[in-house]
Amino acid sequence: MKILIIHGPNLNMLGKRDPKKYGRVSLGELNQLLMKYVKGKEIQLTFFQSNHEGSIIDFLQNENSKTADGILINPGALVRYGWSLRQAFIDLGKPLVEVHMSDINITGIHKSENILEDIRIGQVVGLKEKSYIVGLEKLLHSIK
Repeated sequence: MKILIIHGPNLNMLGKRDPKKYGRVSLGELNQLLMKYVKGKEIQLTFFQSNHEGSIIDFLQNENSKTADGILINPGALVRYGWSLRQAFIDLGKPLVEVHMSDINITGIHKSENILEDIRIGQVVGLKEKSYIVGLEKLLHSIK
């Protein structure tokens, strides 16, 4: 099974920004945590991080991404305005779980807007790095 793990804008700053909201792990440590979680299972994780919506769309549209079984994404603020990203997910047609390390429902602006609301199969928020593990569990459960 092949899963895409997409880290959106500012996630390259993990471990350096507001640890009360995002925890203390770096992006590399987070990826290692996910690799440890799937160790011994027949699951291949492909990681991608970009601060640019267009780069994430390019990644989703490449041939390698089309062979994925599902996607776990932390879209960051793109969840509020990334309409082109939404269309790329629709075009790809894979199960999608949205994760956020902080609780986006109580922080930030445009809290009522979520471009993934009706196309994702699940959302996990506010658990810091554990959001990714819980989100990955949801995704894997839905695919099997």
